[in-house]
Amino acid sequence: MRWEPCVRPRVRRVDADRLQLRVWCFDLGLIAMVLLPLALSQPSTDPSFTAWALLAGYGVVAAGALLVRRRLPATATLVIVATLTVTVVTGAAVGHRSSPLDVLPLGVALYSLGSDCGDTRRTVRAALGGITVVLIGLWVNHSAGTESEYHGGFDVLAVLAPMPLVWAMGYATRTRRALHDAAEQRAADATREQHLRAEQAAQQERLRIAREMHDVVAHSLTLLVIHAEALRARREELPGWAHAQVDGLAAAGRQTGGELRDLLRMLRDPSDLDSLQPIPGFGELGALLDIHRAAGGTVDVRIRAELDVLPRPLQLVGYRVIQESLTNARRHAPGAAIRLTVEGDRDRLRLEVVNFRAVHPGTRGAGTGLGLVSMRERVDAMGGELTAEPTGDGGFRVVATMPMENAGV
Repeated sequence: MRWEPCVRPRVRRVDADRLQLRVWCFDLGLIAMVLLPLALSQPSTDPSFTAWALLAGYGVVAAGALLVRRRLPATATLVIVATLTVTVVTGAAVGHRSSPLDVLPLGVALYSLGSDCGDTRRTVRAALGGITVVLIGLWVNHSAGTESEYHGGFDVLAVLAPMPLVWAMGYATRTRRALHDAAEQRAADATREQHLRAEQAAQQERLRIAREMHDVVAHSLTLLVIHAEALRARREELPGWAHAQVDGLAAAGRQTGGELRDLLRMLRDPSDLDSLQPIPGFGELGALLDIHRAAGGTVDVRIRAELDVLPRPLQLVGYRVIQESLTNARRHAPGAAIRLTVEGDRDRLRLEVVNFRAVHPGTRGAGTGLGLVSMRERVDAMGGELTAEPTGDGGFRVVATMPMENAGV
């Protein structure tokens, strides 16, 4: 089980705000870099007040258009073309010249038009509109002036000639970005397909394991429960000491059979969770201890914690640790007394299961060591620590300590 941090949406929003702030800072810096050369070159071109006033008006409009060039590249380009044409024509009509650097904002707008405008029709309309405005401005400027005045012609075309190359650079950038996005999409699709194939292979393996467990374990366990119930039905023929043993065997078989059915159902269909039995927790600890006592064991229970208020994940791990410890004690130290201690506070939960020296010899070669591995993995998943070691008097001790913070508290 994984717990997601509750601040994640806020973190994403903060990152988006920071990115937007960086974009605004970049745009403001770009506008300053574009307009500053115009102001520096104007004194050497025409230092008159009228020329400065025309430049100021053009600069304000160009700055506003450049701020919206990412969202409205075609509109920003047309606005800058129209404003530049009006500025040049007006200045020529009153005898003032403009700096050739006045086309810098137009170059930035054309680059954004090629880079950010994915609609071909809008791009064509913007190009035709800009050409039309320039031609009209040249015609007005030529017809309004005298032969000795600045008419505009080849010098204007020489300044505007590199502008299509600027648009082509923006278009190349957009094409490269599209190719990069397409490559990333293909990689994501391939990764998704790989994960799907891995999930399908895992599902097929789960089905195979479920079939094997059903054919081998489930059938054997069912026979065990049937024999135990048959012995209970004839309990008057059994000695007194065997009654508790048979009852414990039948109860343990039924409990294990229910958990095994749930496990097989999960293996066949992990999404089918409605019909599963409730997850065991400390509420079932009494029944677990009764099963151990019915099998002939003794348990000294010391509980110094409010078990009912503990989180369900923590209860599940604690239940499994106690269950596995009791099973190991019955297998390796039959008849040994067991001391179970459960302590908890607001910060952590501590479980200690100690079995003393065995009364009868244990089963040789029993177990594969996977029980301890499973306990350690469960405790590690909760961010806790597990210690399993022999004691000095021939017993064995298991201690699990788990923090409350990783259990959703």
